[in-house]
Amino acid sequence: MNPHPTAHDIEQRMLALLASFLHDPDTVSHLGNGTTTLRTVREEALWSSAGGKRIRALLAYDAFHAISSGIHSADQGHAMSDDTATADQSMLDLACAIEVYQTSALIHDDIIDESAVRRGRPSAHRHLSDVMADRRQGSGLALMLGNTLATASVAIAHEALSHLPNTEAGTRAFLDMQHAVQIGQMLDLSLERMPLDSPKDLVTAAMDVDHWKTASYTAMAPLELGALAGGMEPVRARRLARTVGTPLGLAFQLYDDLLDIVGSSARTGKPTGGDIREGKRTVLLADALNLADEPTRIYLTRAFTSATRDDGTITRVMAIYEDTGAIDASRRRIDTLLDDSIRALHDSGLDAETIDALSHACSRVVPRTTNRGRSTSGSRTSPEHHDGM
Repeated sequence: MNPHPTAHDIEQRMLALLASFLHDPDTVSHLGNGTTTLRTVREEALWSSAGGKRIRALLAYDAFHAISSGIHSADQGHAMSDDTATADQSMLDLACAIEVYQTSALIHDDIIDESAVRRGRPSAHRHLSDVMADRRQGSGLALMLGNTLATASVAIAHEALSHLPNTEAGTRAFLDMQHAVQIGQMLDLSLERMPLDSPKDLVTAAMDVDHWKTASYTAMAPLELGALAGGMEPVRARRLARTVGTPLGLAFQLYDDLLDIVGSSARTGKPTGGDIREGKRTVLLADALNLADEPTRIYLTRAFTSATRDDGTITRVMAIYEDTGAIDASRRRIDTLLDDSIRALHDSGLDAETIDALSHACSRVVPRTTNRGRSTSGSRTSPEHHDGM
């Protein structure tokens, strides 16, 4: 077993696990229409699970490898277990379970946001609506598909954790991750109704959403699950996840919001300015409101409280984000959060080799966005695609 699987390795194993979990339509339905529908949904499950950077799975696996290696190195005179290969394979499956859950969450998120595109192809609910020639049926099937994948993720995690240390704590962490995302999604819907007269309050509310909805399963859960599987005590693993993972996960979401403005559709797999079109209350919007002059604040407030936003509005709002300095403010926020994450890692009490390994793993989740000591305008290449909600 390769101790450092690639994104391709993870995707292939993930698809194999899903193929084993999902029922063969011919064994379920004896009616032609039912069999056809189940086969369509099964195919969409596999299509929706393809693509992506697999950063969550890679972070979880890297945390497992770093922690387990550190524990074995510190345990003088204790040989490594004969079932190391089994533990490696089980950790790979646990990492895949995180990705399966993310796919379910993205499918549900696209239904809620009425997003038409995901990873450069029609979103699940849109594709199923086209196949069924009925929007209600397509959305309903996508909803059930998301539920099915969430159930599959728990089944995959349960089996993997049964072969790893801290089985019970790992199960709790995996379920806590799902519950946190559910809370975050509800807070996100609530945020849509928030008044825009207080940028400071908007930043606080948006960061709360980012904490529950994104940081919880992008960084916190992968770090905790990897550490638990590597043999770290549950209390210490939870503390590592909170102190290191929380700022890392928040930085990821701010970076994802930034990609919506300064990225390209070819890289992100979604139309640029999608968050603006959907009227999302983001930290970027809060910073723009705070930094803008009065006429611009009035324009932004009207734009984001309107029922829809056309292409012209999206273009103008994107320009406002740049002109007010909101984009640069977001870049500085990201790097400050990354500093907080690395600082917490160095204060974790782990040995230097483990800290270096985890630091490298964290650096792959979110890149630095500013040049220290210089103006940040126009000095970066286009960011890479991330899978965020």
